[in-house]
Amino acid sequence: MTTAIVLVVVVVLALIVMGMYNGLVRGRNNVEEAFSTMDVYLKKRHDMIPNLVATVKAYAKHEAETLEKVVMARKEGGTLAEKIEAEKEISANLRNIMVRLEAYPELKANTNFLELQRQLTGIEGDIEKSRRYYNGTAREQNNRVQTVPTNIIASMFGFTKVPYFQVDDASERQNVDVASAFGV
Repeated sequence: MTTAIVLVVVVVLALIVMGMYNGLVRGRNNVEEAFSTMDVYLKKRHDMIPNLVATVKAYAKHEAETLEKVVMARKEGGTLAEKIEAEKEISANLRNIMVRLEAYPELKANTNFLELQRQLTGIEGDIEKSRRYYNGTAREQNNRVQTVPTNIIASMFGFTKVPYFQVDDASERQNVDVASAFGV
């Protein structure tokens, strides 16, 4: 009788551990899928930059060189955290360049540039949505990894906290001063 009770307890504990482990694996897979979705849009934006460079070259050589440096900044390898940092740098540089390009009236009138700018704006919106999705899956996984009792299973099997895709530059959180941007 005692052996049967011990056996039942061991089986129940094993099932609980398997359930927690499987939840951690599903969470990790969701995070990877969310980053992969975001990476599709990041790659699409990255592939668009050479067209933007070609269009800008005729009007603003210095800005085109800066855009080319942005192209080189994309890292294919590395950890998830390294990829996130590289993409944040690209986003900041691209946003900066687009603001500076507003100073070129001939470029702003170019239909190719206007179409690229429209497409880039759409892609940036898609990237923003996919970042929210990624951060939601990262939050869920981090909750699993850090809460009791799943944190015990997570540490036993090497599951760790996932980095968020967040704004680190405080200036990006500030409201835009539209009046000074237009010299008013």
